[in-house]
Amino acid sequence: RSTTKEMSAMTAAAGRFVVHAAAKMTTKMTTRRKRNCCCYCTKRVAFLGTPEVAAKVFERLHEASVNSNGLFEIAAVISQPGRPRGRGRKSSGPPPPSPVTQSAIDRGVDEAKLLNPAKANEPEFLETLAKMNLDLCVTAAYGNFLPQKFLDIPRLGTLNIHPSLLPQFRGAAPVQRCIESGLEETGVTVAFTVLKMDAGPILTQTKYKMNGSEKAHEMLDVLFDIGVESLIEQLPKVFTGEAGEIAKDQGEEGLSHADKVSSEEGDLDFSALSALEAHNKVRAFDGWPGTKATFIIQDEKKGGEPKEIVAKILTTKVGGSVEGGEKVVKVAKKQFSIPCKGGEYLDVLEVQPPGKKPMDVASFVNGLKGSSVSLP
Repeated sequence: RSTTKEMSAMTAAAGRFVVHAAAKMTTKMTTRRKRNCCCYCTKRVAFLGTPEVAAKVFERLHEASVNSNGLFEIAAVISQPGRPRGRGRKSSGPPPPSPVTQSAIDRGVDEAKLLNPAKANEPEFLETLAKMNLDLCVTAAYGNFLPQKFLDIPRLGTLNIHPSLLPQFRGAAPVQRCIESGLEETGVTVAFTVLKMDAGPILTQTKYKMNGSEKAHEMLDVLFDIGVESLIEQLPKVFTGEAGEIAKDQGEEGLSHADKVSSEEGDLDFSALSALEAHNKVRAFDGWPGTKATFIIQDEKKGGEPKEIVAKILTTKVGGSVEGGEKVVKVAKKQFSIPCKGGEYLDVLEVQPPGKKPMDVASFVNGLKGSSVSLP
């Protein structure tokens, strides 16, 4: 028989057991909830981009988030600060927001989610970002270097849409350098971002065959369209962590760099360029800085001093073999053919004379009124 004291001790022990078991069960349930949250809760994604082409990427990603059944949401939109636009770049009011920020505003993104640091290493910006509990960052033509302190913030890392077949054309101007080089094939890569520029593990890569007439701004749209669709398709794997395991290192085979384009590169020297090289430059630099050339115009009827003009060359094709002098431009009713190094013509299809709007070659030739044209 148990004494009263023994019975009290047994009751107390049983109570402690129940409390301990309940606490253990609570811990297991909390752990399970955390795991479930990691797998099933809405993921928080920040988008980083600045120009018009990035705005189109943001719009598609935003659309996908709205239709994702709670898979993910846009938790922040990060862009470079707005800059004055237009000739002279001066205005009395504040500069307009970047195309990406404006697109976010148009879609009703909360102002508190719009961040516009001058640099991505600003302490206040990093502190704000760290409080957002981000799962993933997505970048497309953001234009700012991302420091390690930034890269450490999103739980699943940062994915970049890069319009080249990495490790080919790492850098600021991959599409321009690809077209300038005259390559027939390009593509787009979705890769994790590391501290070294465009050197992270590749998640997806899509090739694209060119026909030799595409311009840089057209290819940027095409490649970013393909890239954002590839990224959206991979998001379920990204959110489970599988993407980080299947992404492949780039290696160094085929490595090349795409240096930033300078304004001077838009000057066409036909004595130093073949017709194909000049054609590729026109295609590569069609947005900025554009391509321009100097011509000597001589009015054969009125005589007088020849006139020098600088015209923008907008659209071209490689022509036939040069006939006549090496500096004489062949002008006919719908023809404006420039002699180039190597003995071939560059046929101009679209041009913009100084102080005028872009026009087709027939309109330009008509405006010459029979004047002869030569190179300096």
